[in-house]
This record gives sequence, C-alpha cells and structure tokens, in this order.
Amino acid sequence: METNNTTTSNGVHNTHTKDNSAKIVFGDPVLCAQFLKGYTDIPLFKEIKPEDIENVSSHFLPLFQESRDSDTVNKIRIGDSEIYLIALIEHQSENDFDMSFRILRYIVFIWTDYAAQQEKLHKGITKSKAFLYPPILPIVYYEGSSTWSAPLNFKNRVFLSDVFGDYIPSFNYLVVPLNKYSKQDLIEKNDELSLIFLINQLQSSSEFHALKDIPKKYTEHLTENTPDYLLKIIGKVIAVLLHKLNVPDEEVYEVTDQITRRKFSMMFDNFQAYDVQETRRVSREEGRLEGRIEGERAGRIEGERAGRIEGERAGRIEGERLHLIKQVIKRIELQYSVNQIAESLLEPLDIIQPIYDIALQQLPDYNAEKILEQLNS
Repeated sequence: METNNTTTSNGVHNTHTKDNSAKIVFGDPVLCAQFLKGYTDIPLFKEIKPEDIENVSSHFLPLFQESRDSDTVNKIRIGDSEIYLIALIEHQSENDFDMSFRILRYIVFIWTDYAAQQEKLHKGITKSKAFLYPPILPIVYYEGSSTWSAPLNFKNRVFLSDVFGDYIPSFNYLVVPLNKYSKQDLIEKNDELSLIFLINQLQSSSEFHALKDIPKKYTEHLTENTPDYLLKIIGKVIAVLLHKLNVPDEEVYEVTDQITRRKFSMMFDNFQAYDVQETRRVSREEGRLEGRIEGERAGRIEGERAGRIEGERAGRIEGERLHLIKQVIKRIELQYSVNQIAESLLEPLDIIQPIYDIALQQLPDYNAEKILEQLNS
C-alpha cells in the first residue's frame, strides 16, 4: 500500500493512500479523545482529555511486520494506570474475517514489548505475583457500506472451540462502523471529528452539495472554537477525502483554504463537484485541438501532403506540450511543489521537472510560449 505524503505550503495537499485520513485522526490526541468519548460508549473514557493520550505507533508498528501504515497504537493514561488502544482502519466494502487473529498478534506484540521494558527496569518482575499486563482495547474503525459481520471473538475462528473453549484465547474487539451514524447524529456531536466523519461518508463528489443545509449554528461553533493547528489537520484530512472522490487539485485547495481561514459555511456554499478524470479528458481534447490547429498551419506552409502530415503530427505534439506547460504554471501559482504537480497531472517527474525549472526563472511573469521555445532549443 502506498504511503507517500506531499504537502502544500498550507499543509493541505495529500496522497494516494486512502487510509491516511483515519491515521491522522487517531494520531491526533484531540480528535482521538473526541472519538473515544463520542463513539465507544465506554464510561471510563467520558472524562478523557487530549493530554491523557500519547501516540506510540512509531514504536510498535515495525514489530507488527505488516504493511499497515494506517493502524495506530495510543497509550492512554487513566489515573495511575495505562491502557493501550489499538485502532485498526478498514476501508474495504467487505469484511475482514481474519481480523481477530491479526488483533491477537498485535496484542501479543504489545505485551511482549511491555514485559521487555519492565524487565529492563526491574529484573525478574514479570515472574512475580504482583506483575500485571496493561489492558488493550482493540477498535476497528470501519468505513465500508456493508454491515460488519466478521466474528468479534477470536474463539469463533478456531474449530472445536465448543470442546476446547477453555484453552483457546477468548477476547472481543470493538467495531465502530461509520455508516451507523446519520448526518443528524454527527451534527449533534458538534465537534471537529463530526465534520471529518460527515465528509468521510460521501461516496461521490456530487454528494458534497448535500452538506449545504448543515445548520449555521454547527459551522459557527467550529469557526469560533477550533484551534488553528486543528484547522490544518482537518484541512489535511478533508484533502485526502476529496482526492479519493476525484476532486481536482484546484478545488481541493480552495476548500481547504476556506477551512484554514475559518470560512466553513463558504466552503459548503461554494464547492463545485468535478471529476478529475473528466477534467483530464477535456484537457487532452483541448491539447489535441490546439495541436491540430498548429499542425494544419504548419502543413499549409509546407504546401505538400507529406509536409502537411508531418506538420499535423508535430503540431499536435507542440499543442499538447503547450497545454501541459500552462497546467504546470497554474499549479506553480497555487504553490505546488514539483512532485505535487507531477502527481496531480499524472505525468512523470522527468517531464515536469524541466518545465518547472524554466518557469521558476520567469517568476512572476510566466510565458508558456517562451517556456516551450526554451524546451525545444
């Protein structure tokens, strides 16, 4: 699974990884606290504070020996005790019926590491009667549209469990399905995480218009109470979600820019749904048309059929290159990096890099024709 991230100057452009938005949520103590209080129904978490949560994923995930960059591990302080929270992120439309075994491996890894750390502090403590392992709460955050029907208890994945049940590990994991919550349910929670989940429920970019009727009181609360750093995180998460819906980069930038400027209501009112694949198709057609025009002109100058054919071919190429240069300039003005430009245009970096370098030399007065002339020379 790809996990490369890229970021604009506003920190709102992201990546191919569809798990990344949930990783950002569970990796932030404020959003994680909102999740535990609002979505788990565990009384112990009702008074939890962000400062009680420490993300320790970087320590544990290498031990899991799996390409699961979306999964997170948080250490939660409850009084004088510690609880480990495993958050596993599932985006498939189908159930993962081996989830309980994967969680069992995670639990064993965490407890093994915990015992090793305690042994370093107090030699032989794990063999004492007083030694206890910390509790671990495994949560599966599920964004699929179907109902989660995989067994929640590991014992149900072992045959003859009715006979050997007393000798088989038995534990449940908690599933939090996003499709369980209606739009009204999320609005009533009235916090930053509810906004992220509202947008995360969208299945297509056209559905974004359905959010225009969100109560003004809801957006005003977010505008007045959300700290700046959390606005940037929300912008990052929503950027990932909008990219997943094939929303063009320009639209993603406008939406996330409105978030960081605390213009939530404007974000809902002004967003227009586009499909980036359709935009790419239109762009190619425009490039081909421009190329045909250039080719026909070159062909007429040559005056012969052979020259006309060659001119049309060369003209199409020149026209498409000119159109590509204009697209690169537009993204430079939006402060995209060269990697982000190549990614958004679905072009190789070695094609975009020379255009980018020449364009920067022209800053701030860009001229696509002169860039093309320099590339040709």
